[in-house]
Order: sequence, then structure tokens, then C-alpha cells
Amino acid sequence: MKWFNGYRMRLMFVGCVAAVVLGGGSTKADFTFGEPTNLGPTVNSSARDHGPSISPDGLELYFGSRRPGGYGATDLWVATRATKDDPWEEPVNLGHLLNTGETDSGPSISSDCLNLYFDSRRAGGYGERDIYVTTRATKNDSWGDPMNLGPTVNSQSAEAHPTISDDDLELFFFSDRPGGYGNYDLWVTTRAATYDDWGVPKNLGPLINSAGTEFGTCISSDSRILFFGGYNWPNGYGDVDLWITRRATKDDPWSPPRNVGPVVNTYSAEAYPSISADGRTLYFCDYGTIQRPGGYGDDDLYQAPIIPIVDFNGDGIVDAADMCIMVDHWGTDEPLCDIGPMPWGDGIVDVQDLIILAEHLFEEFPPVESVE
Repeated sequence: MKWFNGYRMRLMFVGCVAAVVLGGGSTKADFTFGEPTNLGPTVNSSARDHGPSISPDGLELYFGSRRPGGYGATDLWVATRATKDDPWEEPVNLGHLLNTGETDSGPSISSDCLNLYFDSRRAGGYGERDIYVTTRATKNDSWGDPMNLGPTVNSQSAEAHPTISDDDLELFFFSDRPGGYGNYDLWVTTRAATYDDWGVPKNLGPLINSAGTEFGTCISSDSRILFFGGYNWPNGYGDVDLWITRRATKDDPWSPPRNVGPVVNTYSAEAYPSISADGRTLYFCDYGTIQRPGGYGDDDLYQAPIIPIVDFNGDGIVDAADMCIMVDHWGTDEPLCDIGPMPWGDGIVDVQDLIILAEHLFEEFPPVESVE
């Protein structure tokens, strides 16, 4: 800490000297996306592969697939790897307890990797499509018999593609149940503690939901960012695009959704997002009748890096001038410099942001379109 205080003083001195360099206004720091890459022919098949869910340690990737070797129309599968630097191994079917002769899809793995939520059309449910959860004692144990979340969460309509929050207290999903604004809407059910029952689901409201279709959510590990798919939304790039909404804290309302932009979204259909625990990688599905080049099947899984915008003054390079801007806003909630530990920050400019900035020091950056 003594070293850092001394370093901060030196930076403040540089800030005074560099006042002329900084001049003018500054751009709003945020984050952008790198070029998506296909997960390759080991994970993807010639069939439909969709609805990814990446585990918090980044070593398990759950998804739904219609590839051969399953039990029904769509089955739950998992691909694993030894480390995040290793390639994915051949996906494994999750077995007959989880998969049936009907559709089983939309997996979402919990933060402790011991609960797996998914949707299913299996017999014995409450509606056309219900949400279930299966548990295991440790990561080395097998998954147990799935349990239906019951008639409070599930209805006579369809409830699908659940997304569990990092604290296990919020469960997002899409449904065409009564009380919505369009075809399919986004809903959330909450509970006060993990041993409590799930509460009556609430619609995310007309700011998020439209007269059309919203589906396929994922929530960031800090619960501040929600990705989802929107069908035929205005100002999109294809029939189905990925959109993002954010909130300052769990108690704050969601912001108006924004399109994640043309690097990820194309003339094809991009949906069913999943975000890594560190917020640095977005996984998603590309599907539809028109697909981006380089795929292996009807639906393919992709990943794209999420990159914080660290060139605060927009001069094309990260240098002392950007350091000075950060120091000038130290201890505030200035979004310009709030870039860590997640790419969208945590509400305060502190050492977490300095660490991220230092990782990119002296790198050159072309102009980018941020997701504000």
C-alpha cells in the first residue's frame, strides 16, 4: 500500500504535466466484443447444438444437442477440459435420468457446480414445458433425479431456458404465461435463501419485454448484466440479435436494452448467451436458416472475448495520459475509468481498475463501438 500511494503521487504529478495532452473531452469507457470464434468440430456437430452454459471454473460446458447418441429430440450434453488453456474434449450425454424421449434443453449450471437447471417437455409436468433442477454431491458424482420446480414457477404455459444467478437467489427464464407483453417474455423468480421455496415469478416489464419475443437469458456473476435474445427488435442486425440490459445493484431497475453490436450480431440469428464468471468471455449460439460462414451444423456454439475499453481519451494508445485520467477519478464511480474487475466495472474506481489498465499499458487500440 505504501508503494501504491507513492506511485499514485507520481501519477498525479504526471497528470499536472500532461494537462495539455489530455485537453478536450473524453470518450465514455465501457466494453466491446472481439471477433467470435466457432468452438470447433469436437463440440459442434452436423446437428443442432445450442443453449450453452459455461461453469464458473470454465472447465464444463453444458448445452442442448440433437446429435446422434441421445435419448430424445434434444438432449443435455457436457464438454469438459482439464484447464482453460486446453481444448474441449468430446461431449458426453448426461444420461437417461436427465434426458428423456422428449426435449430436454436450456441448461444452467450453478456457481458451486452442484445444481443444474434445465427445461423439459417430459411427462408429469404442469405445462407444455417446465423447469427442473438436478443436483450432485460433488463435481465427481453423478447427477440425481431431476425435480420439477413446481406449480409456482411452472404454469400451464411454457417455461424455458432457466438462468440461475451466482448467489442462487434469482432464476430468470422465458415464458408465454399470462400477464406478459408479447409472445414470449422474460420473467424472474426469487427466494430469500437457498433453502426457501421459489416465489411467484415476476415479469421483467415493458422496458425489457416487447410485443414480440424475448428469450434465452444469462446473468453475469455480479448480477449487474443480463444478456438475452430478441426476435425482430428494431435497429437489429438480423432476425434474432443478442441484447444487453444492466443495473447498478440487485435492488436497482434494469436499464433500457442495447444491442451488443455487429461484431457478435449478424444477418444470422444469435441467441442463448452464457457469460464466463470473470465476465471476459461470451458464449452463444448461432442458428437459423441463414448462418455465418464456417459452421459445422444447423446450430453452432461460438465464443467471443469481452474487452474493456481502456483508451480513456480515445487517442489510440493506452499510456500515461490514461493513467492520469484514472488517478483523477480515483475513489469515484466515474464510468469512464470503472473497468474492473468485470469489463463493465463494479461501481468504484480503485486498484481493481488499475490492474486492468496496467494489463493493456502501451497497447494500441483502433476506434471501437462500445456497449454503453
